[in-house]
Amino acid sequence: MPLYELTAHELHEKLKAREVTAVELTQSMYDRIGAVEEQIKGYLTLTEDMALESAAAADAGFQRGDEMPPLAGIPIAIKDVICTKGVLTTCGSEILGNFVSPYDATVMTKLHQQGTVMLGKTNMDEFAMGSSTENSAYQTTRNPWNLETIPGGSSGGSSAVVAAGEAICSLGSDTGGSIRQPAALCGVVGMKPTYGRVSRFGLVAFASSLDQIGPFSKDVTDCALLLNAICGHDPMDSTSANLPVPDFTKSLINDLEGVKVGIPKEYFTAGIDPDVEESIRSAIEVLQENGAIIEEVSLPHTDYAMATYYIIAPAEASANLARYDGVRYGFRATNAEELGDMYRKTRSEGFGEEVKRRIMLGTYALSSGYYDAYYLKAQRVRTLIKSDFDNAFEKVDVVVTPTSPTAAFKIGERTADPLQMYLSDVLTTPASLAGLPGISIPCGLTQDDLPIGLQILAAPFEEEKILRAAYTFEQNTDHHRKQPNLSST
Repeated sequence: MPLYELTAHELHEKLKAREVTAVELTQSMYDRIGAVEEQIKGYLTLTEDMALESAAAADAGFQRGDEMPPLAGIPIAIKDVICTKGVLTTCGSEILGNFVSPYDATVMTKLHQQGTVMLGKTNMDEFAMGSSTENSAYQTTRNPWNLETIPGGSSGGSSAVVAAGEAICSLGSDTGGSIRQPAALCGVVGMKPTYGRVSRFGLVAFASSLDQIGPFSKDVTDCALLLNAICGHDPMDSTSANLPVPDFTKSLINDLEGVKVGIPKEYFTAGIDPDVEESIRSAIEVLQENGAIIEEVSLPHTDYAMATYYIIAPAEASANLARYDGVRYGFRATNAEELGDMYRKTRSEGFGEEVKRRIMLGTYALSSGYYDAYYLKAQRVRTLIKSDFDNAFEKVDVVVTPTSPTAAFKIGERTADPLQMYLSDVLTTPASLAGLPGISIPCGLTQDDLPIGLQILAAPFEEEKILRAAYTFEQNTDHHRKQPNLSST
């Protein structure tokens, strides 16, 4: 089996046994990237020299017989919205096309402490605004399962490179579903931790009350290892939760005896693809066969989640993106006559259409006379949505739903219809608004051989319950072992 098909925990054993070196592993990953990246277009920047240096450092530790962390020498890809010292951090936008971060995000510092090997920065929807990675200013990433389809978004590059074997695992960010939805569409594991569980310091902000960094991996075990590495309190992030971090690998228990699983009736409505619903119903049966108690729950304010999200997130984006004005860093328009003209032209030329659309939506919602009618009302509805989940989790341990109402759609199919595109996240935004942890794991294929994702949610800071349910499902099925049939060029 090629090295790129193995998981991080399998590779750790090989590195420990000196069956392969981290340098050999890293070089094999770049060989794989050279073979398929032209088709996938998942990376914006490759960091080969830096990666081989990190790999050599890991090898030295293994050679000495040091007690090496489980991710030492493991090649990982990083979404280009996470600051990386000395490396381009573009956020998929022309306005940051020349921005080299002077510091590392906290998650990068933690990964360096683990001895991971950063292969490069992955493509994304500009400033994480999108569900298909078609909003990148640089390229459209393709789904390894069908190159004519999208990989999901906004972390499409991070999910596609893991699915294509161009990285062993990766980091993305999730604001309204941007880890879970692409994980589902690319047939990999993707997890959004509880809001506050992972530091946002060095994560370029889209919507500060929603954004959260999380892992993509090939299986649930690797997901738990990555969570162990990146979670924890950070005084540099005022929203970081000062709570102890458990060893998430201890929740990898292949048994759901007595675990109550809630099925929200509002998530199985018109618009769900029949193949998706059939796979999810089959997955629920697997959970039940392994001891889970299945109960129907109600989340009555689900229908308001999309409208609420698309007021709150653009409003926060409107404030966060005001800093990109051509003065301090990034792109600056050269044909301006005076300061106000420079601001206007820089932002008009530097931002893409979707980002400008959301800035205008957000600015409108926050404007005088509309703040109470839109933004304040949306915050009140957000509270109701959170209350729905609070009530549900008084009765059940986890909630199970489809991750996406459909499998991957064709590139270009929804670009002319923003509303249709926004509906791609209809099943992930409610949990984001409530700040909940959620995972997407592979649970089947459509008749066209496109992956389907199962979403598992839990109450805040109860990632362990999610991982137990996900691990049990994974151990009793083989969906996570299926790989796209991708020919090398």
